[in-house]
Parts: sequence; structure tokens; C-alpha cells
Amino acid sequence: MSIDLRAFFQATDPSRTLFANNLSDVKYYIDFSGVRGGDIIGKLKQKITFFKPNEATCTLFTGHIGCGKSTELLRLQAELERSGFHVVYFESSEDLEMTDVDIADVLLAIARRVSQSLDKITLEETSKFNDLLQGAWKILNSEVTGAKLKLGGVDVGVDQEKLSLAFGIGEITTKMKSDPTLRTKLNQYLAPQKTNLLEAINRELLETAIAKLKQQGKQGLVVIVDNLDRIDNRAKAWGRPQQEYLFVDQGEFLTKLNCHLIYTMPLSLKFSNDYGMLTQRFPEDPKVLPMVPLQWPDGSVHEQGMALMKQMVLARAFPDLEADERLSKITEIFDNPATLDRLCLLSGGHVRDLLRLLNTWIMEEMALPLTRETLDQVVRARRNEMMMPISDEEWQLLRHVKQNKKVSDDQGYQKLIRSRFVFEYRDSGESWFDVNPILAEARELQ
Repeated sequence: MSIDLRAFFQATDPSRTLFANNLSDVKYYIDFSGVRGGDIIGKLKQKITFFKPNEATCTLFTGHIGCGKSTELLRLQAELERSGFHVVYFESSEDLEMTDVDIADVLLAIARRVSQSLDKITLEETSKFNDLLQGAWKILNSEVTGAKLKLGGVDVGVDQEKLSLAFGIGEITTKMKSDPTLRTKLNQYLAPQKTNLLEAINRELLETAIAKLKQQGKQGLVVIVDNLDRIDNRAKAWGRPQQEYLFVDQGEFLTKLNCHLIYTMPLSLKFSNDYGMLTQRFPEDPKVLPMVPLQWPDGSVHEQGMALMKQMVLARAFPDLEADERLSKITEIFDNPATLDRLCLLSGGHVRDLLRLLNTWIMEEMALPLTRETLDQVVRARRNEMMMPISDEEWQLLRHVKQNKKVSDDQGYQKLIRSRFVFEYRDSGESWFDVNPILAEARELQ
């Protein structure tokens, strides 16, 4: 049966996240843990379900944007739910203005998402939380007294004296995200009250919710805050870079919520001069999801990593076939098996980058099998775009990485990591770095 080109194109959409509870998505999922330095998600699950089910835990999870963190976190969510936990997963970029994030914004976003997910649980006493919300409403100058709105299809009266937590927080966070002037005013009001806000969330929301969840037979509450690794690193008004401010200066508040917490963290913070201080703020070192290794540091092919990456591509075309059957059909998609090898190598083991190349390639070619010539055209165009912002100093740093397979804590390396010009790999306890293969073929690095 011939391959549906449009279906293949849609299956390779680089913006698509795989959901572990979706049967069609499961067919596309490839387990890379064997070449990524271990089953990080399995260990996170064990910590929560076996070692510390009744204690609050806090984990930072990091890796290059697009390397598959969201897919893995959604898999963790599904496994924790099967183990009896109530899991609240959300993408923080939907709640926060990523160019201007304060600790109160994050705490309120978590409180909002948790309260939304517990719509069938009644919270008896939320007076301290309501007091804080009322103060925020006064700052906003909002007129909500007696307003009516629909929640879950039911008309709900909004009384300023007794706001629904989910609605009240939702209105505040929406206004904070959309209006920078209001955001500044609200953060000026909330900043001195961080401790009170934290206490209100813990006592009036989380602890009550966990007790009621356990009465319903649940094992506990887990909150997964995804996309927090995407916060911009521009400087705050007083000069402190935003990422260091949130995760280092305010990191202690991120750890103090009384439930299981997992935050995604910008990978570039691992190369910050403040990384040592960051590790002191959190109970354990950040968990890193590295690239899929396709070559060893000496340039030889990493056979296991290459085999898995090829399966990821082939699964998008032949989701219902077994791995061995897919291999026999490579030439139905590509003009030559070597062309698939080149696609994988050029991705550097970055899942989204591979899908982006493949997706663009399909649009350019508009027919199967896909040819090496068109792939090279797509790669040249991509390389040209990547090279434009690179300075002479950064080329020098890239030459150092290509030769030594190492990076330091230099500010320049932070930018190279953040821009995905340099990738990190791990295998059997060994860690190394290399230049993004698309850039590695540039004249400047020959």
C-alpha cells in the first residue's frame, strides 16, 4: 500500500507533542532511555511512588528545547496516574508572560491550575487566600461584584467577598500576563507577601486537597510545570538575568510548596556561574535529558542511537509495522538508505530538529521517495539562517567545542547552548559536547 504523503507530513509535524494516553501517538513513541544515560522518567516515578510517596519532593528537569522533555513528562504523568496519583500538568507559557516572570506569577499559576483540576473537591477555608486575592483585585481596580459568568456550563455568581479560587486567580493571572503595567503593580503588591502567599497555597489549597484526594483513594498530588525552561533571559530592571533571578534567587520558594513538584529549567543555567548556588537551593541536582547520540566523540557511528533515530523516522510512515518490517521499506520513503542515515546525523540527535528538517523536506519535494539532493538544499538553507547571528568570538568557541568536545561556564557557551549551536550527549556515564552537525559543515569550522 502506498504511503499517504499528506499523512506522513502531518505525522512529522515538529510542533506536535506525543501524548502517552493517545493510542495513535503511542505508535510513534520510541524509547531512547537506553542511549540517553538511563531512564530518567522511570527514576522520577520511583522517587515519587516508592521512596517518598507521602513527602513533598521537588525536581528540576532540563535539556535542549525540542529534545523531547514534554513527551517524556506526559509519559510520566500517565504512569503516575496509573499508580494512583492525581497529576496536574500544564505548560507555564500559557499562564505566564515569558519575558517577565516573577516568583508570585509562578505560585499563582500553580494555585490556579491545581484549583481548576479539583473542581469536585470543596475547600472549606480559604480566607487567607481570599484576602490576598481581594488585595490584588483592588490593585486591578476591577469591578466584578455581582458579575455572572459560566463555569462548566453553569451560571455562577461572583461575589467580591467570596471569589472562586480558580476564577479569581485566573482573572488575575490573565491580566498580569496581558498588561505589563498591571503586572508590575501586582508584583509590587505580592512581592512582600510571598511568604503569606506560599502559606495560603499550602494550608488552604494543597494540604486540604491532598487530604481529600487520599479520602478518595488517591496516593497524592503531583504538579508538573512544563515550559518554564523557555523563560527569556533578559535582565530584570535591577540588572539580574531573569533565569538566575527565578531559579537561584527565588529558588527556595519554588521548593516550598507541599506537594510533589517537577519544573523544567533552562539548560543554559547548568553553565551559569551561579549553578553551584542553584544546586544548593534545590534538594538534588537537575535531571538532564540529553541528545540522542548518533556519533561517539571520535566520530564513529553510535550504532544503537542511530538505529533508534531511524526507527523514529520510519514509525511516522509505518506506525503499524514492527521495527524489522519498517527497515525493509526505507526505499519507499528515501531514494537510498544512506539518505536516511544522513538525515539522522544532521539532526545531531535532536528530535524536533530532525522532524523540522524532514517536514520541510517533504514540502519541498512533494513526492516520494525523498532525494538526497533536496535534503542538501534544505540543510544549506537552514545552515545559512543559523550562521547569520554568530560572531567571530562565537565561531572561536565553536571551534573549541568541535575539537575538544567540552564546554566551560563561559557566558558565550551559555548562548551556544541556548541557541542549540552545541549539543550535550551522555552514554554509559560518559558526557560530551559537540557542535550542531548542520553548523559543523560550515566553512568557518573546516
